[in-house]
Amino acid sequence: MLYDDIKKANVEAMKNKDTVARSFYSVLLNKILLESINKREKGEEIVDADVSNIIQKMIKELNEEKENYSKVGNTEQVDTIVKQIEIASKYLPKMLTEEEIATIIASLEDKSIGNVMKHFKTNYNGTVDMRLVQEVLKRG
Repeated sequence: MLYDDIKKANVEAMKNKDTVARSFYSVLLNKILLESINKREKGEEIVDADVSNIIQKMIKELNEEKENYSKVGNTEQVDTIVKQIEIASKYLPKMLTEEEIATIIASLEDKSIGNVMKHFKTNYNGTVDMRLVQEVLKRG
């Protein structure tokens, strides 16, 4: 499971005294733990797709942070964030491309926005950017 891989990487980062990776893994593990608690309250278990979604959100937040640090010229912090994004990206599954999304949409019988979004959320959760699905749907 993805969660176990992240815990092992966290231990490796501690052994290697890699403070950048260590701080990233600490935040990530805390977010996963919080999601796990929320899931348990509903009687569900956390799965890899949930972990992928958490990582995607973290990458989005890190990119926003990177932009802000770039604006003020803090290159040291930008370099740290770039390294954290690289670490996070290792754990994401291969994302669907625009062409793959268009092919899937074309194969659907009902191409209404609600139905298409529901189909992707149900079947491709964690491997597709829902905003990209919406853009492809509007174009096609």
